Amino acid sequence: MASGNQLITKPFSEEQPAPLISYGLPYPEACQYHVESTLKCKRIFLLLSASLTKNSDVRERMKQALGDKVVGMRIGMKPHTFWSEVLEVVDDIRFLEVDCVISIGAGSLTDAVKVIVWALANGVRHEDDLAKLADRRSPGFDGLKSPTIKTIAVPTSLSGGEYTSFAGATNNKTGQKVLFTPPVQNPGIVVLDPEVAATTPSRLFLGSGVRAMDHCVETVCSLQSNEKGDKTAIQGLELLVPALLAYHKDPTNLVAIHNAQLGAVEAVKTTVYVPEKGGSHAIGHMLGPIGVAHGETSCILLPAVCRYNALKGANAQQQQKLAAILLQDPALESLVSGGQKDLASILEALVAALNLPRTLKQVGISRDLFDTLAVNTLTDIWAKTNAVPLVQKEQVLDILEMVAE
Repeated sequence: MASGNQLITKPFSEEQPAPLISYGLPYPEACQYHVESTLKCKRIFLLLSASLTKNSDVRERMKQALGDKVVGMRIGMKPHTFWSEVLEVVDDIRFLEVDCVISIGAGSLTDAVKVIVWALANGVRHEDDLAKLADRRSPGFDGLKSPTIKTIAVPTSLSGGEYTSFAGATNNKTGQKVLFTPPVQNPGIVVLDPEVAATTPSRLFLGSGVRAMDHCVETVCSLQSNEKGDKTAIQGLELLVPALLAYHKDPTNLVAIHNAQLGAVEAVKTTVYVPEKGGSHAIGHMLGPIGVAHGETSCILLPAVCRYNALKGANAQQQQKLAAILLQDPALESLVSGGQKDLASILEALVAALNLPRTLKQVGISRDLFDTLAVNTLTDIWAKTNAVPLVQKEQVLDILEMVAE
């Protein structure tokens, strides 16, 4: 880990320079430096995690670091980024002449900021306006303006949304989580600080780490897999797996947290090489808005989707390759019992070792919701890019039954 007084700032990847990734200083000092020296902004809006604000001095530290540059603030938003709250913040910011929004918290706040600054650039005021941004087929979509307000994200989880221009937000009326795809990456900076991430409840942090692993696994197991994507995904897993196991033993282990953060960078970087993910992502996008934590959707669904695809013979070679690589980690190999060396069993063993949920029943999802889940999943863009394209409700129901209870 970088020393406590050395700021390291580097591009996300050679192919995608934005956002800049920065670590080595405490987050208030890093934000102050980038506001003044990198972005040269003067009017800052803060979007802060409610739990973090309640349980730490984040608000006071940021106000002290940025002084009168802070012109507005929002404390907390519901998980899964509801449209109604996005519009509330848009209204809060509209007349403040804000030139930078800083979010400190988990993935829902990060997604919110991306939608908020895009909405502001295009005069969004109502849900109908927001719906136009969410529909790539709507008239005028190609003429939408790019965001002009700069962003800084200080993530407290490993979900990794701060590294992409994509954002998921939940339509209040339909309950569906909709993917927003801004036309360009908003110039942004991601500040990594393991000390602020250490304030995240351990179950949430671990679950988000499995979510990051999901990006890696569905990259290697994709029928569009390629050498660069596989290399990046494997680098991510080699950082994430030991870091999550070490963190589980000691949630104050800052080195483990930092390594997990760097692993999450590699996990999201896979989207540069293999943008299409699979069924775990597709079903998870619809499971989240009905009350399941974002990372825990992957804990439950990733092993099931791998098993489903393997039973259909869709990506056996990719799964065998990844299973062999994962078993090179002695800590993970020791968790796998007997001859259960297939990828799904390895992932199940890891989730169990982290004491995370493995069934839908454990997270309060009963069979009476399965039909709606299955129908909604078919609307997700990554249902069709699963190794076995999910194009029928019955296919999704088969996967849900694997992890029903």
